[in-house]
Order: sequence, then C-alpha cells, then structure tokens
Amino acid sequence: MKLLPFLFIFLLGSFQNQAQSNAIKKQLIGGPCEGCEAIHEYGNQKLTAEVIMPGYGDPGQKIKITGTIFQKDGKTPAPNVIIYLYHTDQTGRYVAKKGASGWEKRHGSLRAWLKTNSKGQYSFYTLKPKAYPNRTEPAHIHITVKEPGKNEYYIDSYHFEGDPLLTNKIKNSMRLRGGNGIISLKKQGDHWIGERDIILGLNIPDYW
Repeated sequence: MKLLPFLFIFLLGSFQNQAQSNAIKKQLIGGPCEGCEAIHEYGNQKLTAEVIMPGYGDPGQKIKITGTIFQKDGKTPAPNVIIYLYHTDQTGRYVAKKGASGWEKRHGSLRAWLKTNSKGQYSFYTLKPKAYPNRTEPAHIHITVKEPGKNEYYIDSYHFEGDPLLTNKIKNSMRLRGGNGIISLKKQGDHWIGERDIILGLNIPDYW
C-alpha cells in the first residue's frame, strides 16, 4: 500500500511531462512569428466567412479576394479556420486610430478577422494597399491563419501580379507557405476580383 502514493506521483509527473511536451510541440508549428498573436484580438466579434475591411469606403482601388482553404491533402475543405488580415493604407503606412491598443498600434487599423464556412470558403473586400513610402517592397496584405487544434502561423502575404515592384528576385525568394500568394486581379464592374486558395500546412515548418 505504501507504494501507491509513489506510483500516483510518478504517473502524475508523467502526465504533466507529456502535456508540457505536447504544448511545446504545438508551438513549433510555423516557427517564430512576431505579431501572430494579433489573430486573437477580435474580441466579441462574431466571425463570418465574408468581411468588409475598414477604410473600404475611402477613395482607392476596390478589390474583392475570395478563395477556399483546404486541409493538407489539398482537396478537403477546411471549415472554421480563422484568418487575420492587415495591410497599409493609401499612403503605404500602417496607421492606427487614436487610442489604439494591442497589435493595432503596429499593424494599423486596416485589419480584419474571418472564419471559413462549412465549405472552407472565405472572401473579403478592401482597398488595394499601397507600397511602403520607400518603395522597397511591393504592395501586399499580411495573413495569419489559426486552424482548430493548432497554434496560429503566418503564410505568404497576398501580392499582386503586374506590380512593378514584384520582381523575379522577390518571386523566387517566396517560401510558398500555404501556397502561392500572388494573385491576378480582373475588373468586374466597380471591383477588381482576385482568387487565392490556401493549403494548410503546405511548406510550414514542423507542421503536424
């Protein structure tokens, strides 16, 4: 009977070590990601598969981007995947509103959250962002994803085919995390429409 307390302590320690190991394993997905935790800052918003981003009513080129997120097999739609987006304004800057808190102070107020529907689909409306004032990088939209049961990680930003700053050197340096993020925009009425499908885990380090 005296062995029972020691056995209990041993088993409890084993469970705790396994839990810690699992937690560490989960955090390895995608590698370091400064600012990825901003995906949790949607507060009490009810996330939907379609969203109009802030600033959409301002002057600028209106775009709509749609797509489907698939599981790692590239075929099975992935529902309930949270997407976090942010980009520059029409001056090429990340401008936050007065009194901003959290990652809005760094990412600016032009940001939004979505959640894929039962078919893995998503879409968002926004103004096509401008390149940074120093024009060292092409215009882009940052994206972070959070799928059920896994930690958040970033994938390749959205870039726009035909951007003069989107050189072959930059294209060749892309890691294709989640797939190719370069989209072509086609004019439809008052909008320019683009499509990007995403494959979870594709080219993501330590994905499990």
